[in-house]
Parts: sequence; C-alpha cells; structure tokens
Amino acid sequence: MTIFRPTLAILLSSALAPHFVSAGEDVSFRNDVMAVLSKSGCNMGVCHGNKNGKGGFKLSLRGEDPAFDFSVLTRDVSARRTNLLDPEQSLILLKPTMHVPHEGGRRFEAGSPEYEILRRWIAAGLPRDRDEAPRLARLDVTPLEQVLVEPQNETAIRALATWSDGTTTDVTRLAVCEASSQTVTVSGDGVVRREGFGETTLIVRFLDRQSAIRLAFIPERPGFTWNGPEPAGFIDEHVFAKLRRLRMNPSDLCDDSVFIRRAFLDLLGLIPTADEARQFVADSNPGKRARLVDELLERPEFAEFWALKWADLLRIEEKTLDRKGVQNFHAWIRTSIATGQPLDEFARELVAARGSTYASPASNYYRAMRDPLMRAESTAQVFLGIRLGCAKCHNHPFDRWTQDDYYGWASLFARVDYHVLENRRRDSNDKHEFDGEQIVYMPDSGEVTNPRTGAPQPPQFLGDGARGLDDGRDRLLQLADWIARRDNERFVKTQVNRVWFHLLGRGIVDPIDDFRATNPPSHPGLLDELARGFVEHGFDLRRLVRTIMNSRTYQLSAVPNETNRDDEANFSRALVRRMSAEQLLDSLTRVTGVPVEFSGYPVGMRAGQLPGVIAARRRDRPPQAGDQFLTLFGKPPRLQACECERSEESTLSQTFQLISGPLLHGMLSDAGNRLGGMSASASDEDAIVELYWTVLSRPPSEAECAAAVGLVQSAEERRTGLEDVAWALATSNEFVLRR
Repeated sequence: MTIFRPTLAILLSSALAPHFVSAGEDVSFRNDVMAVLSKSGCNMGVCHGNKNGKGGFKLSLRGEDPAFDFSVLTRDVSARRTNLLDPEQSLILLKPTMHVPHEGGRRFEAGSPEYEILRRWIAAGLPRDRDEAPRLARLDVTPLEQVLVEPQNETAIRALATWSDGTTTDVTRLAVCEASSQTVTVSGDGVVRREGFGETTLIVRFLDRQSAIRLAFIPERPGFTWNGPEPAGFIDEHVFAKLRRLRMNPSDLCDDSVFIRRAFLDLLGLIPTADEARQFVADSNPGKRARLVDELLERPEFAEFWALKWADLLRIEEKTLDRKGVQNFHAWIRTSIATGQPLDEFARELVAARGSTYASPASNYYRAMRDPLMRAESTAQVFLGIRLGCAKCHNHPFDRWTQDDYYGWASLFARVDYHVLENRRRDSNDKHEFDGEQIVYMPDSGEVTNPRTGAPQPPQFLGDGARGLDDGRDRLLQLADWIARRDNERFVKTQVNRVWFHLLGRGIVDPIDDFRATNPPSHPGLLDELARGFVEHGFDLRRLVRTIMNSRTYQLSAVPNETNRDDEANFSRALVRRMSAEQLLDSLTRVTGVPVEFSGYPVGMRAGQLPGVIAARRRDRPPQAGDQFLTLFGKPPRLQACECERSEESTLSQTFQLISGPLLHGMLSDAGNRLGGMSASASDEDAIVELYWTVLSRPPSEAECAAAVGLVQSAEERRTGLEDVAWALATSNEFVLRR
C-alpha cells in the first residue's frame, strides 16, 4: 500500500548530505531541511513551533528536536504533508508558496533555494540522515562588529558552517538573521540595509548555533573633531575609544552641584543637606570629588541603601519569611556591606546556607524559595546572570541551555528541605504564609525528574558538566564553592555589571541579568577589565564603586550635544532617570524635616532603612501614607529575583500624588517643619536661597530668586508663600529626576 512508501523509502535511502546543498548534492534532513524550516519561520513560537502547533501541524520550537520534526513530516497524519509521487503537490511546498491558502503567508517562492531543498528531499524519498552524517560543529559569522559611516548604508553578513568532518560551507542563505531594532532591514541573502541611524545587534542563527553581530550606522558628521575630556583611567579609555569610532563626543563634565547630588543619591539614597552641598561647591580643592566618594562610602547610609538592592533580589518580604526573619536577614546583609565582606564570601554564605532562619539569617535565602526549580532559576539569575526559565519546557531558544542543563542544575537544589518548628499564620487558608522559626537542612536523598526522559536527572554545574560532584560531600557546599570561584567569569561579570548598572543607569550587558552570546556587552573590553580588577582586589564592593565613580564617564553631564543626543547605550552622557521610591520619599523628608510613618515600623525610620515591604496585612492595619507612596512609585513586592520588578517609570498617578496628594502637602504645612525657622528669622531672599540649596543643592539664579521673592511677598501670609515655593521646587523635574 502507498501509505507505507515513506517508511520504505526511509529504510532504503542511502543519502548522505552533510550541509547546505548545491545542484548534484544529496539533501540532508537534519542539516538542510531543518535549516529551511527555521529560515522560513515555520518553527517559531508564533507559528508551528507553538506549544500546540498551528492548524494541526506542530514542529519543535526553533528546530530543537530534528527527530520529532522528521517523524511529523514523514509519518504524522499518514504523511499527507509530503507527496512522494508528485513532490510539487506536497503541502509543505504549496502552502508556503501560497498556491494553497496559508495563514502564515508566503514564506518563499517556487523555484527558490529553499523550495528546491524541500522538493528534492521529497523526490529522493524523504531520506533520513545516517548516524555518521557530519554535524554542525561551529558557526562563524562576519563581521562581528562594524561601524558604517554615511553614505555607507549597507553591509553583507556572511555565515560559515564548519562540520564535524572538517568541511566548511557558506550557509548565509539559510541562516536566520534577526535584528534587535527597526533601524535596519535584512534581506534573505544577508544584506543589512540602514533604515535609521544608531546601533543594532543582529542574531545570526543556523541550526543549533547562533552568533551576535553589532552594527552601527552613523551620520557622516563632516568636520567632526574629538572633544572629550582627558581620560582618568581605563574606564574612560574604553568608553571614549568607542565614542571616537562612532564619531560621537561625550557631554561635558557635570558641575559640582549636580555631582554631589548624584553621588548622594547613588551611594546613600537621599540628597545632601544644604550645608553639605554649599561646602562642597565652595571647596576649591581639585580632588574634592574623590574625597567625597571616599567619605560617603564610609557612612552608615551606604550599607543601608545597598542592602536595599540585595533585599529586592533576595525576596525579603514578610509573608514568606515572617517579621523576625525579614529583620534578621536584612540586618545580616546590611552588616555584611558595612563591614566590607568580600562579595564572593557573601555569595558563598548565601548559597551554602542552612540552619535556623532566626539564628542563621542567611538561611532565609532558601526559606523564600520552596521548590528546587525556583531555587535553580533564582540562583542562576542573581549570581550568574542567566535567565534559565525558558529551558524548563524546551531547549532555550536564545541561549545554549538545554532541558537537560536545566534539570541537572535544578538537581543541585533538590535536597533542600525544611523543619517548620511553628507556624502562627493568621490566615489558615493561605498556604504561602509562614510565621515562625524554620530549620533549613539537607537530607541525604532527593532528586529532580527530567520530564523529557521521565528519569531522575544527575546534578551538574551549569555550563560546566565536566566538573564532577563529590558524592560524599554536601551539594550546596560544592555549589557555593563553584559559584564564587575566582575564575568563574559568569559570577564575577554579573556582579560587576550590576554595580555598573546601579551607578550608570544601564548595564554594560543589558538587561543586567541576561548574559548570553546573543546579548553581547556594549563594551566587552571594559567589562573584562572591571571583572579582572574586582577579582584581583578581593571582590571589594567599595573599591569597585570608587573606581567607577572617579571616572570621567560617571561624571559626565546629562545635557546632550549634537552628536550624542540619541545615544542611550554608550555612556556618552548621564542617563536621566526618576528617583526610586525610597530615594524620593527620603529626600522629601530631608527637605521638609518631617518624618514619614510606615505601618508596623517606628516613626523616624527612613524608607531606605525598611527591611521588608509592608510589615502588616492590609486587613489587619491599613497602610500608612508612606507605604502607599512607596507602592505608587514602584517599590517591588519582592516576589521575583529580578531588578526588573522595581519600576522607575513615571505615571500620571505619581504626578497627582506629588502635585495634590496629602503626603507632600502635609509635610509642607506641618508646624514643626523646616519652613517654620525660615519664616521666623530669615529675610525673604535668604529664605529663598536656603530653599534652593535644600531642595535642589544649588543657589537660585537672579531671575529665579526675584520671582520666588515676589511670590512670597504677594502671598497673604509669608509662611504660605514659602510653602508654595517649596512645593514648586519639590515637584519640579530638577528635584524628582536624578541627573
């Protein structure tokens, strides 16, 4: 019967076609047909690579499982998608050429190389590749990086495949090329054409290998001359060298009032006092900026503010950890930073933690993550900069990680368990609420089952399967030592990149916890040198911060020039961003001298000192104005181990809160606030000058001073006039934004 013909053809086929075919060569399903399915987009998630397929036709996502796809095309629904007697009438040719209606539209033309590969494979009898058929060993793409100056408007990409038999083939035509922005278009034969100026990353993918290309199309800028400051160290040398190639000048250095405000916000989480700002601006010592950084790094607010960043990542919130666990865990982090504990030791203690969540605070790291998959994904993201979640269900579409990698990594965390000594939860129906001491411990058994195989997956280090585990030694201890090794580049670069992000507003790798070949760093040499210095100096956080902040790159102004106006990725100027929720609220407290109350915490505690999110359930005690303010301005609920959970976007609700909300108005009208002393003793002009230094860390211009004095003098009461001026300054962009 004809229904068996495909199977018979497969069994009798002797074809051996190792790579992209030309006339006269045999066709390889694994190397040629699979490449066509990817190039045409058939196996993408929005098409037949979807979990449920499309139109009853399902392929493996991005071609991760050639054996499955072969079976679908040759056996599924009686092989109706291929016609051995008349190959041109096969559905897999008729639909993508639109000779038969196809919801996915036209994918290639009849007679094209893609069409011919599929037609010839069908005509040959749907042959299966032999086991000894060459496999893809390496994909080399050129150019890896290129700057094209107008009138250069296009460049050609070339993709070369090296096979296991040592042969090399040009596979440009069948490689998938995806651009990260709409500033370029890519033709089917790999020609990249400019649609707009700027940088873009192209991902070139062929079969199971992929590589990234970074291209920059820049305007001619005739007469361009370099006009940057003198480099202060290796950071500036790397950044300025790239700016020169891009024909882009950095902005000027920021002035002293901007610098002190920036430094206070970045290191302490609040603005300087009027006296601190005045003294700094008046100081004529050329080394005052470096001295200021040193002084701020030793203040207790530094440890508090940077503990806040780790508290976000480590899910420090009361529903899971309980009140005492939150306080103990946060205090442990703050103490670690205050005492200068090296970051590798900090990470090692967290990953190897166990014991009482009260007596051993670091063990709360695992209390917040109740299953091995959550522990695996969070640890990979926080400490290695790897977003592993996609590999849970299938091989990662954008990275090297397979399902086996995922479950092998998760198996390292399978033996974490808990003795719940008590649980005084207030809602008996909420199984995720814990209130009471727990013991985190490691039993002698416990594995993770790989759903692909249905069998327990042996534990292995992520991306380092050759390094075996000692069965006689605690898994978490081995994992902690492996993660925090001096030569673990993923760990070192992830931590360096995170610090850079917090100081510059954007990571060298961005997003900062998404390290992969298809998301390359903007300045790879800079990241390498920062990481090398971090290791050589004992994982010293303060030294790393000091190095970055003393660079000219950190100290650039946010005011753009004609060449860098559209730049967001090359650190040619400071990125303007809204203060975080805690920075804004603590700065308002400093401006007015009026403390804000948070539910469950004593009056006088700053937002940046809060160990958790909200200390009381809404049903038990309504949130205070301070709690509502922090939520509105983006304080995260700490349910994810990701910087992305914190929002620093501006919304209309935030505008209304600042302009007409009760919190700021209450602070300004409070009888005991800072304005009381000004209205009683200072002259109008002195009061305005003091307000400007207090709110904006600078003196007013003559015009600003005259306008503000006029407003005060025209008010019915002098105090009301001062309140109006303070309100105008505290709701201005200059106050709300970190520049």
